[in-house]
Amino acid sequence: MTAQMGFNVARAAMSGGTDLAEKNINRYLSSMKPFFAVTNVYVIRKLHVLLNPWRHIPWSRQSTGRASAQRPGETETIYLPPREDLNAPDMYIPLMSFVTYILLSALLYGLSGKFHPELLGYTASSAMGAVVFELVCLRLGCYLLSIGNSQLLDLVAYSGYKFVGIIITILATSLFGRGMLSWLVFAYCYNAQAFFLV
Repeated sequence: MTAQMGFNVARAAMSGGTDLAEKNINRYLSSMKPFFAVTNVYVIRKLHVLLNPWRHIPWSRQSTGRASAQRPGETETIYLPPREDLNAPDMYIPLMSFVTYILLSALLYGLSGKFHPELLGYTASSAMGAVVFELVCLRLGCYLLSIGNSQLLDLVAYSGYKFVGIIITILATSLFGRGMLSWLVFAYCYNAQAFFLV
């Protein structure tokens, strides 16, 4: 009898916790969903903009108006998703380049005979630590400059684009050695990223 009552209390607590977690997870995932709305054409064009930003002309994000849910009769401006707007931040390219960076580093360690499985975790955690540090600095800068409309997920997306240049620099260094050509590739990727973010 006592055991059955304990099972019922535990089941009720677990179902309440599960419902709460499911509701919150769905809310967070639905806010990230537009950042992954990309197409193959978008990815190719965005990589071109990331690596050659000097030729890109319209830098402003495209928006559309829709009826406001909070204030009837008024329209609110919403930004178009990445598949419809090349200037929209996405999370697909940063996430894929982050994973590619980790796997490329592991591959290069393996080719040199220095691979250990711990390197995957070490590379991932150090890269994630760099991104978190950059985000903290960006949020602090936004706070100190009173920039109130900076969205965290936009900042995460823009922060993750740096891995595209890092991958190209690592590939150039592994192919050409640490000579002048790899430094030129690094300088080009660095300047392209800086120009893109300005």
